[in-house]
Amino acid sequence: MARPLDVERLERAVKSVYRDVAEAPNEEYHFEMGRPLAERLGYPAGVLDRVPARATESFAGVGYHFDLPDLREGDDVLDLGSGSGTDAFVAALRVGDSGSVTGLDMTDRQIANARKLRDEAGLDNVSFERGYIEDAPFEDGAFDVVLSNGVINLSPDKERVFGEANRVLAPGGRLAVSDIISEKLMPESIKNSEDLWAACIGGAEQIDRYTALIEAAGFEVAEVRDNAQYEFVSESAANACQKYGVKSISLGARK
Repeated sequence: MARPLDVERLERAVKSVYRDVAEAPNEEYHFEMGRPLAERLGYPAGVLDRVPARATESFAGVGYHFDLPDLREGDDVLDLGSGSGTDAFVAALRVGDSGSVTGLDMTDRQIANARKLRDEAGLDNVSFERGYIEDAPFEDGAFDVVLSNGVINLSPDKERVFGEANRVLAPGGRLAVSDIISEKLMPESIKNSEDLWAACIGGAEQIDRYTALIEAAGFEVAEVRDNAQYEFVSESAANACQKYGVKSISLGARK
């Protein structure tokens, strides 16, 4: 019989890791971080030059997906699990002053850092709110685009996450995510490891179930691609990747 997830314990572990990421981006983690990673994943150097450097220092995304949602001037964008703010700042460059970008994150330190960087950069069309991606504190149909990078795998209730993403999108809204998935079912020893969960491995959903959850929430999946440029750096994480096909993907969908 499968042991149920201790959701509160996993949440504490995730918050602890990403608080450390915000405060000490140069320490060693299961995953790579920083601007070199962002560039390797596909973020244009010229775009990153316009993003606060201290945001890209703490960048911990797993893929590049800004070519998928067709961001336009005037779009209102929600970034689920906004972390350091890198993706929110990149999106702000796309939507311009007539658009808006809202970052949602559950980690107080990440929110505080991102708000400080926003204020220093004078990006008036960007806001960062504290909250949970399973219970987004926004009205129905408030956004044109929902983004997320390396975060949904950290949620123990992905069905609710995709349901909330659909709810807050206007008709015809677009979803673009990069995330960690697995090709094979992983054992409970990995699924219940708070260390591997916080490392974006324990919560990785099998790819067929991942896309099925998105479609069940009311989306039409348009594109799914592997991010071969992304790899985990710790031995335990790399072993799980090799054995169970844990990898990064980017996905685009429409409501």
